[in-house]
Amino acid sequence: MPSSRLPKIAAAALLAVSATFAFAQDSMRIGFVSTERILRDAAPAKAAQQKLEQEFSRREKELQEMAARLKSMGERLERDAAVMSESDRQRRQREYADVEKDFQRKQREFREDLNQRRNEELSQVIEKANRVIKQIAEQEKYDIILQEAVFASPRVDITEKVLRALASGGK
Repeated sequence: MPSSRLPKIAAAALLAVSATFAFAQDSMRIGFVSTERILRDAAPAKAAQQKLEQEFSRREKELQEMAARLKSMGERLERDAAVMSESDRQRRQREYADVEKDFQRKQREFREDLNQRRNEELSQVIEKANRVIKQIAEQEKYDIILQEAVFASPRVDITEKVLRALASGGK
């Protein structure tokens, strides 16, 4: 096959694919939903966030108090180290190290527990949102609804409809 025909064949194939896509686009109904906005702005997402804050506020306060105590111990140790006996200094350094280790363990457990609960709550929000999205798709005859896209035109974005449906208790 002569090399001058290859670009013409490629151009013809590209034109055929473009025409097919344009035809499909005209006959297809496409929607887009921003998952990020749903997880940030939806009523169930806000309720889940409040629930988590209430559930973990006591532990967070305890950690803040422990951090303040640790800081105070460190400052006192630093300030008094020069005038303490060697045994007192070592004893207070061990106490500080023990409190610091306990603080780090509690902080790690707090983060793990919070992340686990957040994932549980967000998965429930996503399940509700997916049911609402499916309901909208069926009622309004969408062929496809995307939740991830590099770009989505505002005319195909149905996020606001989903947010309204979730706010009104849609399931």
